[in-house]
Amino acid sequence: MTATVDKKRTGGVKARWAAMPKQVRWAAIAALVVLLYILPNKWFYEYLGFPIGSDYFAFYTTRSDFAGVLFDTAVFVLLAVGLNVVVGFAGLLDLGYFGFYALGAYTVALLTSPESRFGTNWPWLAAVPLAVMVAMVSGVILGGPTLRLRGDYLAIVTLGFAEMIRLYAARQDGLLQGQRGIPAIPHPPGTGSDGKPLFGVVDARPYYWLMLTLILVVLLLIRNLANSRVGRAWVAIREDEDAAEIMGVPTFKYKLWAFAIGAAVAGLTGAVFAGKQTFINSDQFVLESSILVLAAVILGGAGNIKGAIVGGAVTWYLPEWLRGVGDLLGVEFDAAEYRILVFGLVVIVMMIFRPQGLVPNRRRAAEFADRRKEAVPQETVPNE
Repeated sequence: MTATVDKKRTGGVKARWAAMPKQVRWAAIAALVVLLYILPNKWFYEYLGFPIGSDYFAFYTTRSDFAGVLFDTAVFVLLAVGLNVVVGFAGLLDLGYFGFYALGAYTVALLTSPESRFGTNWPWLAAVPLAVMVAMVSGVILGGPTLRLRGDYLAIVTLGFAEMIRLYAARQDGLLQGQRGIPAIPHPPGTGSDGKPLFGVVDARPYYWLMLTLILVVLLLIRNLANSRVGRAWVAIREDEDAAEIMGVPTFKYKLWAFAIGAAVAGLTGAVFAGKQTFINSDQFVLESSILVLAAVILGGAGNIKGAIVGGAVTWYLPEWLRGVGDLLGVEFDAAEYRILVFGLVVIVMMIFRPQGLVPNRRRAAEFADRRKEAVPQETVPNE
């Protein structure tokens, strides 16, 4: 009954959206994009809330810098979108996705920082394409010998890859300088109208705008891929790899493409993160973060781009917003300390009551509905 109601509700929303004129839909999308760009401005977001008695219920974060939280949320959304290509589209279980994120960040740090052991002092903008390329090539090198594995075996290999990078980065005498990290990473270039650098330390809004622009570009590219022959091949591999191979789909090639594209997105995200932080070390690339990105994809709805966006945003922004709930209730409460516990419980509940995710892929939602019907015991008619 619940599956039928969800299907009707989702279908009704999609039908109404599809029935709108194209100009109206484009206007709505443009309005949403404009809203996202003006969101970090205090003159706008301070009105996002409503009074409750003598207090004020705000939809923005009250204990953390709102623009900084939006940047971190955008980082997580872009990571979820990249991992969704691997897990959601191609059906490959990747537990080491943060390893490619670390490669992008460390590549930028090594090439641009005067404190690195390379001493090259490249401009940040020149190092970003190389960071993306290093992450993509690493995805190809890792995927070449391992993508013939499936399921849990592939997950273990990717997990080992991420841990190898983290353990090497933690070595004090290594190239990545261990816990001391690599400081003095330059910011992205740009000058404001007042002649001061656009990307600095105090104001996080330019970094959020940069990340939001990259998200829109990546979404456009991935959406076009998902609607192309490549996307259809990914769906065939995810549904039944053996059947796809029998039908002539070069499964290994398209799985390698998915791995390389996901790794490139993670490398790009890490490069921007390093430029914003100006300092990185091994503590910023722990295993729990890879698990959290995977949980975001599953929570939002694997195989759906909109689901990955919603899952990534909810996974990171909600605990940050809950920091201020304690002020409203008059108690000390920091939800970020219990992030892993809370999302472990949320994923368990979601797998029981809504396994398809918050914004499910239409095909996967239909599959789960069919499985639910099969699981319901059928009444047998006695023989007369």
